[in-house]
Formats: sequence, C-alpha cells, structure tokens
Amino acid sequence: MYEQLGLDIAPREASLILGLVIGLIFGALAEVSRFCFRRIVAGPRSERRSAAGVWFAALAVAVIGTQFAVAQDLISFEDHRFFASDLPWLAITLGGLAFGAGMVLTRGCVSRLTVLAGTGNLRALIVLLAFAFVAHATLKGVLAPVRTTLGAVTVPLENAALPGNPLIWTALITIAALAIALRSGARTRDLILGALIGALVPAAWVGTGYVLFDEFDPIALESLSFTSPAAETLFWGIASSSIPAGFGVGLLGGVFAGALVLSVLFGRFQWQSFESPRQTGRYLAGAALMGVGGVLAGGCTMGAGLSGIPTLSIAAIIAIGSIAVGGTVTARLLRDGLPSNGAKHTTQSPQPTA
Repeated sequence: MYEQLGLDIAPREASLILGLVIGLIFGALAEVSRFCFRRIVAGPRSERRSAAGVWFAALAVAVIGTQFAVAQDLISFEDHRFFASDLPWLAITLGGLAFGAGMVLTRGCVSRLTVLAGTGNLRALIVLLAFAFVAHATLKGVLAPVRTTLGAVTVPLENAALPGNPLIWTALITIAALAIALRSGARTRDLILGALIGALVPAAWVGTGYVLFDEFDPIALESLSFTSPAAETLFWGIASSSIPAGFGVGLLGGVFAGALVLSVLFGRFQWQSFESPRQTGRYLAGAALMGVGGVLAGGCTMGAGLSGIPTLSIAAIIAIGSIAVGGTVTARLLRDGLPSNGAKHTTQSPQPTA
C-alpha cells in the first residue's frame, strides 16, 4: 500500500514518524491515567483493582482491533517471532520471571518509566539507560550466549497460536477483560483513557504491517513495545550516522515528549532523584533484570502483554503470565521480609511508582 501513498520518504523514515505520533499519544494518555502493569501486581492494595481496570480496558480494545485487522487480511503474524514453530519455553519463562522481579525493584515497568522520565524523574531515566544497555548486550553483546543457550531449549508446536477458532478466543478474552475493567471501580475517565491506549496497538500493527508495507523496502511489523526499541534507541544514539532510526526510536522519543508536554502543562513536572546508594543499587539491579528478562521473554508488559496477547500467541501469554508471577512473588518478598531500605518492619506503607 505504501507505493500508493506517493510519499517522498522511505518506509523506514515514515515508520519513524508513525512511531513518534503513536508515542506522543501514548505518553500523554499514560501520564494522565498512570497506566502501568506493575501497579496491578505490586502497587498499593487500594490501587490494584483500578489499575487492573485501566489495563484490561486497553487489552479489550487491543484484542478487538488487532483481530479485526487480521480477519480483514490487513496484517498477518505468520512470520512474527511470537509464532515460531519451536517454542523457547525456558527462555520465555525465566525471562518473564526476571522482568517481573525487575519492574518491582524499579517500581515501574519500562513503559511507565519512560513516561516518568518525561516528568522529570531522573531515577527512571537512569534505569532506562541501564535497561537499554543490558537489553542490547543480551541481544547482540556479551550476554548473547545466555540468550542463545536458554533459547535452544524448545518444544515443537503444531500451532503457535491458541488452538481453535480465533473468533472464539477473541470473544472470550474481550469479555473477560471488559468484566475486570467494569468491576474494577476505576473512574470512567481512566477506563476511556485505557481504551484509547488499547486502540494504539492495532493502529501500530496496521501502520507498520499494512500502510507502510513495501515489498521492495520492507520494514518490521511492530506495535507498542519497549525492550527492542530501547536497545535500538541506545544503539542509534551512539552510531546514528550509520544506523537509521525506525519505528522504535520514534516510539520512545514520542512517549518521552508526550509525557513531558502533559506534565509541564498541568504542573506535574518535578525533578526527582535517588535518595540513597542502597536505593540506587536496587534500581540498577532491577534494570539489569528487566534488560535480560525482556529479551529472553520476547517482550515487556507492553510488547508481550498489551501488544502480544491480541495476536493470540501462546508465547506472549506465557511471557506475560511469567512477568505477573515474578512481580507478585518479588513484591511479597519485599513486603514480608526483604524491604528495599534494609530496615525491618511489619507494616506496609504505600510506595509511589518509581
């Protein structure tokens, strides 16, 4: 379809602009709604249900939109990494557990940290830099042997998608997600914001996989994701003269800019930094766990979760399930016996995100 648009720029350059636009919208919406998967499994108890409502409202819209695009033959996931015939179950499971633990230690999943960095949170910014470095090292650097070794443990699949009729799975997931959203007690405004965030998922899939598709200059089929884009952005920032920016770079830049603009306009921008060396060490450890875990799992709470589940991929569902388990277990350990500040306590006090 890209040839019919008659644009004077290459598909990759157009994908950069698309990523920037989608990132700007996501950054603004997520800043207002405090959109974050971590709050569901490790946030203050008073916030968990409402946070789940917003996230699952987004998931319902993402599933409907993505599967509608598939049914209309606009996009296909046959060649996507989520649909490899050999499922690297060990890498996905261990990676998900590691990512879940890391997002609790840093008090925010990667998408949330990107938003917070735009609001003046230097803790989040430093974590993102460390995360991107470790993710790139796991993809192509010194930690790549870990990825290849764990990734070699696979189980063959006749079908990498959920078995049966995809329309039935779409209906079941959508109904379950809407039920959680409507019973969560979240404000109507936040549910609407979550639904708008969910609509960005199929918009990105269709944008990169259909609108910008050019068989002579193909680009990757992508949606909302932060692990690979973070590594790509770091590498592009270091060697931009030889490595062109694409959708991922635009997405991260847009999220940061969108959150920055909204936080400044509404007076929520505030400089924040680390409070102690112990806290710094904990955040950096969490960043490393998320960097390794995000690559092994094939995505973060956005790439494997909000964008991955709508593809009906078994790998994506295992990944987000493992992330949830890792986050829940780590949060319980911190509450019950391993407080982050090193002091013993018996009562739980609410902790702000990041």
